Amino acid sequence: MPRTPRLFVVSGPSGAGKGTLVSLVREQRPDLGLTVSATTRQPRPGEVDGVSYHFLTNEEFSARVERGEFLEWAHVHGNCYGTLKSEVDRNLADGHSVILEIDVQGALNVRKSYPDAVLVFIEPPSMEVLEERLRGRGTEDEQTVRLRMADAAGEMEKACEYDERVVNDDLHQAAAQLMRVLDSHEMN
Repeated sequence: MPRTPRLFVVSGPSGAGKGTLVSLVREQRPDLGLTVSATTRQPRPGEVDGVSYHFLTNEEFSARVERGEFLEWAHVHGNCYGTLKSEVDRNLADGHSVILEIDVQGALNVRKSYPDAVLVFIEPPSMEVLEERLRGRGTEDEQTVRLRMADAAGEMEKACEYDERVVNDDLHQAAAQLMRVLDSHEMN
């Protein structure tokens, strides 16, 4: 049975494992389109412009917002993040489902432009595990960890607005569940 190209939006709190899960699913489904988000934050060690993110200045980002180039954009953790419409539309037109990994605020904004988008919320098994994961990264200072934990509490309250929820307790089980979600929506 042929697959129907769909827009999937994967989000959840920072540290829930969204990026890792999307990477595992993409290994199994290289046909999925993955857009590169734009951000005003500074690159982390090892991140590459145009691959990890499109790293933009505040001025560049604002100009693109004014030109209406973003499907969604938001202020998150003191920086701007956004998804370019052109990347999503190109993939869908080519017959490829698109998987976006974006924050909760952005995901709910996507629903306004793409009502058929499938929103998937990635949950940590607990807030304690989430904090352990954030601290275990070793990339955030104490103030950033506290900010992300406070944001996570609010984001978890929005999980009920999503079409699907995946608890990332066991990485491989969560990846398998995410694959089942994609398959079920592409076959409808």
